[in-house]
Amino acid sequence: MPVQLSPGTTEQNEMRPISSDPVHSDNYQPGATGPAPAGRAKTLVGAVLLVLITAGVVTFINRKSESDALAKETDATAVPTVAVVQPQSEPGNDELVLPGNLQAFIESPIFARTNGYLLRWYKDIGSKVEKGELLAAIDTPEVDQELSQARAAREQIKAALGLAKISADRWANLRKTDSVSQQEADQQASGYQQALANLAAADANVRRLEELESFKNVYAPFSGVLTKRNVDPGALINSGAQAAGRELFDIARVDPLRVYVSVPQAYAPNIKAGMKADVTLQEFPGQKFVGTVVRTADAIDPATRTLNTEVDVPNKDGKLLPGSFGQVHFATGTSVPRITIPVNAMLFRAQGAQVAVVDKDGKVHLRPINIGRDFGATLEILGGIEPSDQIIINPSDSLEDGQQVHVAKQSAGDAHS
Repeated sequence: MPVQLSPGTTEQNEMRPISSDPVHSDNYQPGATGPAPAGRAKTLVGAVLLVLITAGVVTFINRKSESDALAKETDATAVPTVAVVQPQSEPGNDELVLPGNLQAFIESPIFARTNGYLLRWYKDIGSKVEKGELLAAIDTPEVDQELSQARAAREQIKAALGLAKISADRWANLRKTDSVSQQEADQQASGYQQALANLAAADANVRRLEELESFKNVYAPFSGVLTKRNVDPGALINSGAQAAGRELFDIARVDPLRVYVSVPQAYAPNIKAGMKADVTLQEFPGQKFVGTVVRTADAIDPATRTLNTEVDVPNKDGKLLPGSFGQVHFATGTSVPRITIPVNAMLFRAQGAQVAVVDKDGKVHLRPINIGRDFGATLEILGGIEPSDQIIINPSDSLEDGQQVHVAKQSAGDAHS
């Protein structure tokens, strides 16, 4: 439906020019789209700068905190943490018990003194033999032939000696009548003296071979028991201990037995010759074998700080065997309390045996110690530490005197190891 306009409206609209000036626009509203003030832009820029500065400060603070924490952790890691124990004080004992090795009173290898082949042996291991009893026989064909040859040569020299004596006597008688010169008489006399010397040399050679011949029978040099037999019939026998062969037998005298004990230096003054000592062995529980201290070395071994002591134990029935390990109980001891530490607390340095002790300030002090008896898991300490000391267990080889350490806290259930 067509719209009707009022008179003059169309013409007015068509004749009115369109202006681009918003001030003169019919829809203009003051302040709606005008430019932003300069103060607002400065405020915005300042806010942005403040945010950036705040972010930078926060980042710096975080990094500084992380750096400090890392430095603290590094310092804490640089100081090692160690576990410590205190020495155990044990009451003294009036009986001194030390380990000892049982040895035969006399023990000797038996070698051949002549070459040949073993013909037979008469005694085997475990046989009890008396001094001078036959142990083995050796076949010596070469020595037999040499002896026969030496005896024949001796007879030849002996026959020549008789002729030389007759000639010397004859020339001596002829010299009395000036039938021969003095020179000829002296030559015959010298020939007789040379024949005498040859006979003496032949006799010595025969005796030497007869001695070798006598060694074809091997005899026991003393009473005892055979502990080894190393040859069988037909074996090649070489004379001497340095030859390519080996010993024929080993013989040992087992009554009495020698027991060698290393007595710690602190107890050495208490050990005297003639005092009684009991020997016990694990295989004979409840039994004690009474022995006697017969001698000591009368000198302390500088390597072990011990006194080598010999105890002789009768062994009439042969119950004790040489080479066994036993415990020697001395009737004297000490009532002074002894201090023990775990064996894994000891340090081996060029200065000798040491332990690392931690003081109240957490610093390490390396102390030399004097070791008494070794009980396996623990060691008896005769000097160098006190019962109140804190000793590092399983110390590092790089541990130094004066080094700072942290002491690990031990739980109540931790045992002394």
